[in-house]
Amino acid sequence: MGDDASQRRLHAIKGHLQDAPKKHKLLIANRSEIAIRIAHAASALNFHTIGIYTIDDAECLHVKKCDEAVQIGKGVNGYLDIEGILNVCRERGVWGVHPGYGFLSENKEFARRCEEEGIVFVGPSSDMLGLFGDKLAAKALATSLGIPTLKSTTGPTTLDQTLSFHSKLSNPIMIKSIHGGGGRGMRIVHDPKEIPKAYALAQMESERSFGNGDVYVEEFLARARHVEVQVIGDGRDVVHCWERECTLQRRNQKLVEVAPCPALEDGVRMRIVDAAVKMAKAGKYKSLGTFEFLLSPTTNKFYFLETNPRIQVEHTITEETTRIDLVQTQLSISLGHSLVNLGLTNIPKPTTYAIQLRINAETYEKGDVIPSFGYIKAFDPPTGRGIRVDTAGYAGYTLPSTFDSLLAKLVIFDAPSFTAGLDRAYRALREFRIEGVQTNMGVLMGLCLDEEVRGSRVWTRYIEERGVKALNGPNMFFEKRRVVEKSEEVVVGPEGSVAVRMPMHGVVVALNVGVGDTVSTGQELAIISAMKMEHAISSPQSGVIASIPTTLGSTLEPSSPILFITPMDSTILAKESTPANLDVIRPDLADLFERRRVLTDEARVDAVRKRHEKGKLTAWENVVGLVDEGSWIEYGSLAVAAQSSRRSETELTKISPRDGVLTGFGTINAHLFPTQSRAAVIAYDYTVFAGTQGYYNHLKQDRILHLVHKFRIPLVVFCEGGGGRPGDVDTPTLTGLNVPTFHSLAQISSKVPTIGIASGNCFAGNAALLSMCDIIIATEDACIGMGGPAMIEGGGLGRVKAIEIGPVDVQVRNGVIDVLVKTERDAITPTKQYLSYLQGRLPSFTCADQRALRHAIPENRKRSFAIRNVINVLADTDSILELQKGFGEGVVTCFIRIEGWPFGLVANNSQHNSGAIDCSSATKITRFIRLCDRNGIPILSLCDTPGFMVGVEAEKTGQVRRFGELFCAWGAIKVPVFTVILRKAYGLGAQSMASGSLSSPFFSIAWPTGEFGAMGLEGAVRLGFKKELKGDDGKEFERLVNEFYEKGRAVRVARGVEIDQVIDPAETRQWVLRGFLSCGGGIPKQGLA
Repeated sequence: MGDDASQRRLHAIKGHLQDAPKKHKLLIANRSEIAIRIAHAASALNFHTIGIYTIDDAECLHVKKCDEAVQIGKGVNGYLDIEGILNVCRERGVWGVHPGYGFLSENKEFARRCEEEGIVFVGPSSDMLGLFGDKLAAKALATSLGIPTLKSTTGPTTLDQTLSFHSKLSNPIMIKSIHGGGGRGMRIVHDPKEIPKAYALAQMESERSFGNGDVYVEEFLARARHVEVQVIGDGRDVVHCWERECTLQRRNQKLVEVAPCPALEDGVRMRIVDAAVKMAKAGKYKSLGTFEFLLSPTTNKFYFLETNPRIQVEHTITEETTRIDLVQTQLSISLGHSLVNLGLTNIPKPTTYAIQLRINAETYEKGDVIPSFGYIKAFDPPTGRGIRVDTAGYAGYTLPSTFDSLLAKLVIFDAPSFTAGLDRAYRALREFRIEGVQTNMGVLMGLCLDEEVRGSRVWTRYIEERGVKALNGPNMFFEKRRVVEKSEEVVVGPEGSVAVRMPMHGVVVALNVGVGDTVSTGQELAIISAMKMEHAISSPQSGVIASIPTTLGSTLEPSSPILFITPMDSTILAKESTPANLDVIRPDLADLFERRRVLTDEARVDAVRKRHEKGKLTAWENVVGLVDEGSWIEYGSLAVAAQSSRRSETELTKISPRDGVLTGFGTINAHLFPTQSRAAVIAYDYTVFAGTQGYYNHLKQDRILHLVHKFRIPLVVFCEGGGGRPGDVDTPTLTGLNVPTFHSLAQISSKVPTIGIASGNCFAGNAALLSMCDIIIATEDACIGMGGPAMIEGGGLGRVKAIEIGPVDVQVRNGVIDVLVKTERDAITPTKQYLSYLQGRLPSFTCADQRALRHAIPENRKRSFAIRNVINVLADTDSILELQKGFGEGVVTCFIRIEGWPFGLVANNSQHNSGAIDCSSATKITRFIRLCDRNGIPILSLCDTPGFMVGVEAEKTGQVRRFGELFCAWGAIKVPVFTVILRKAYGLGAQSMASGSLSSPFFSIAWPTGEFGAMGLEGAVRLGFKKELKGDDGKEFERLVNEFYEKGRAVRVARGVEIDQVIDPAETRQWVLRGFLSCGGGIPKQGLA
């Protein structure tokens, strides 16, 4: 905050003060870090600062940071003592009082009394506090100006009025204190049964925090962002200092604030800022003020929430993004300066980000936040450029349990982006050394690294609803620990009594029983206040209150006794401890059972009937048919479509069970591979909005994909469906283009086995998921395309029927489909078979008589033969799964087994282009060998090719690139390759069947029918003997060809050690198996490892 403009303002104000007859005295009616912040700013302006402190706050650092300090009262009440504070002002002859935030900062009575005493209240006037400090009055002003607000009651609201208001809404409600802020005196209520208790607690917190227990009730806006605008007014003009986002909260307490608001459209930003300025101008606002709004990300609608007519805890980030010292500015306006002579008529838009992280002394146990007060052994804040720490902490300080647990505010500034700021914050947290008390720094670290936080996809209850994993370190400091001894007075109850103890540091604010009262198990005995929240203390057992050693207002340490109970007689206790009837179904469990029941096919008779009438299976039937019996566990089954604003819960449960997708885990082939059978399944339900992808549908898939990736679990996806679903209106996203589903599956596809199954219509997003799977199995009725009929028509491309888009005859020819089956039920067999190759060796096998291979190759070397017959003899019986049979027909790619071991096999097909490798064949081989390599499957290559396809037409297919990719793929794989030359092995084509070179595979062997050449024999003769063959009648040509053939026979090539051996075809299985076992049996990586 040291730019030229701010320095000029500072000098001008100093000059004003120096001209005064005596130095101005400023009393700071607050404590801890904000009191220190005010003292620093005031001292820079030549103020003499006076602090106040209570008897239990004497060691707080603000006492030393002020020029002088005066003790006043005890506990929180000391800082709320208007008369006591005014007495100090009179005794010290102060010019003004700065109230900071909290305590009396919004108390119009305190401001009025200051005005009557001739003391400047550094903040809005009492009348202005009556308007802006009263939430209902501020809301009324907003409404009068056409600024939207949430539905609410219009005045102090009774319990009966609260119940009546809730009955008229379909949404939850928020019970809120009319006065003050900071998240105190608030309770969210979903169930009307909870209203009386929540109402009482909100009233109590409001009374204790602000001296006024009045509350009102407001509609609760779910999944909202919290955006606030910093405003400065001089009573005539108003200027804004842009906005801050305070969405990351825990139980209405802000944890992380950022300025400016990331991922906020400029148009929305300006509408919110303009609304704040409009309200401030209408109220002729003077001093600092913050206007708070809730923003619905789904609609970009915003609602005025409240005004905080004071300095905010998070003022720091606005200071760092605007370079304006807000405390000095507030003092300057109280001195009579205008915005014009302060140079604050137009604040430039921030170009960097600032983030504030509130470090609280607290722990988390079973979802509850528990204050962690006590002795601080070490306290070393981080330093460096772009780091600011506002704190009152120091080594040797004992944190009192009486006050707020805020220990330090870590501020990151001058960050070029929001994520860069989070990265710096994460490092700074690791550098921050605090020992002796526990803090929430682990939670803050988790927030810094949370992908939803980094992507600004959060809402005000994100932490409660999603949870944030606390991280620890690694620390970036040396740890030095020392033991601190502490003696405590032991409080003992009457003989035979049992103590009811404090669960945490706190203050006793209510005692609901007296000595001699009879109490039952679970009865509420007392209420304690801690961390701005009221906590009920229940009786651990039935009995009689024996003694109460504490009093109202007492501050107690953890485990301190609140009261003592003498247990009831053994007969009653025995009755209470009677085991529960295990056959009784409690209402909450019965409710769960009913919710499960309505998901079953038996409960969805009409939907199932329509599905069966079309000859199709339900999603549940597909899953049950795939996974082993009793192995299925389902995730997210209770989800429904995000359309609650359009439809009732009952209707959504009926028409959108599971939000249209089953997700979970089971085993497949566990009877064969007990330890390698795990699998994940995603199954789209076409009976739910035609299998389209909804908001929760995506969340469920994202959850499964994350676990699949983390734990390397094979995945099967039933992809039938129509793509994105436009009808989901209750989502926090505008376009849905930020969903991670497709990116996540893309990452997974290179690391774990994935199988996609297409049946019926499979369009758009569903087809995108299908396309990323290792293999695609499709039924005969499948239509697969990146856009369905509606998208095609919407794009102006005409009207077509679904059956015309990507039918199987098209998608088989172009290689999209790997395996074609008749029905969904038939798709289960190749799915299980494919997974079995990755799961391991089968213990038993049979095979054909291998002597048949001696007769597989025709004696006429120019005659084609059926390569699949060769494969059938070579492989274990019924062990073949061929992929892409209708595509790249010049080669066959399939999985086989030899003596139970899985292999990937590629073979030339001489019945198509004489076995020449064309563009589609090269593409097919490339994809297949990469698939084998990813899953740790060794490769067997059966070579019988005259080479690559050549010619004018062939080059139009782009085959040059495809051939290059094939060689690169061979060069990158790590699994062993075994090459067997059945007959022809000519040119680059032969090399491409042998991992790029005959010396590359673990072995290159040939049958006696093998023939080799650098190119085709006929072409070699014509090219090399053109002159000699001029005028030849064909006899010389035939002689030369035969000569070349003799030189290239397998036995001659083997003599030159260009291949490893010539074998009896009947020995092929033995060679492959021995070679496989010789290289480790062993595969460098296993698909399911």
